[in-house]
Amino acid sequence: MGRAPDTWILTADCPSRLGTVDAVTRYLYEQGCYVTEHHSFDDRLSGRFFIRVEFRQPDAFDEQQFRAGLAARGSAFEMVFELVPPQYRPKVVIMVSKADHCLNDLLYRQRIGQLAMDVVAVVSNHPDLEPLARWHAIPYYHFPLAAGGGAHDKPAQERQVLEVIKQSQAELVILARYMQVLSPELCRRLDGWAINIHHSLLPGFKGAKPYHQAYNKGVKLVGATAHYINNDLDEGPIIAQGVEVVDHSHYPEDLIAKGRDIECLTLARAVGYHIERRVFLNANRTVVL
Repeated sequence: MGRAPDTWILTADCPSRLGTVDAVTRYLYEQGCYVTEHHSFDDRLSGRFFIRVEFRQPDAFDEQQFRAGLAARGSAFEMVFELVPPQYRPKVVIMVSKADHCLNDLLYRQRIGQLAMDVVAVVSNHPDLEPLARWHAIPYYHFPLAAGGGAHDKPAQERQVLEVIKQSQAELVILARYMQVLSPELCRRLDGWAINIHHSLLPGFKGAKPYHQAYNKGVKLVGATAHYINNDLDEGPIIAQGVEVVDHSHYPEDLIAKGRDIECLTLARAVGYHIERRVFLNANRTVVL
């Protein structure tokens, strides 16, 4: 799965009605657009229809005219759509603490072109990963948190984080092992456009050293979950999950190593789905096309 460099992305959703697929595909045909990828899903429980299409434009293509015509065609279906041009790269802010594996993996995938995004800032509550960001020529913002309050209390620190996000015009925030619980207010501000990663041992093994707890219980699976954050930070709509079988021969350090690998892969997959506009929010769930 991966987007071709010369294609537009059209995504739309609407109430389930007869003719929704035809409304989109026939319009593309009439405009001389060549469809290279098409996926759709009709959710019979929620009564909503979702569609994602990649297409190549004809030689003569007027984006504003195309949008106006599609809006008129889709109005009968109450269709909400988004159109993304070729080569578009969203701006991204990554939040981290001390663990570097997810940050390093995301920056590597950006550098080799696997993730078509521009990381415009790295924000952390610790200074440890500044050299990694500096090596990639990305601004690094260290906003510490102090238990005693004052200038570094959580509300003040989160206001600094929000200011970086606003000033950088970021369209996506990635919590790449950011080991702080966000306030309900910040979760509400980032609802639907911030992706978090955590080990899938939650909620079975909460607190300190979850992999050691899992080892003591003889766990047989380790994994990771990537999801959008909401007011319930670790319970937001799931985008991607990864899992691997383990057994009695895996010691805590082996479980931790496997967990790191799965976290990197699962987070990268979720970010890729998001920036390629494959993810639709459907109440508390996601549709991934």
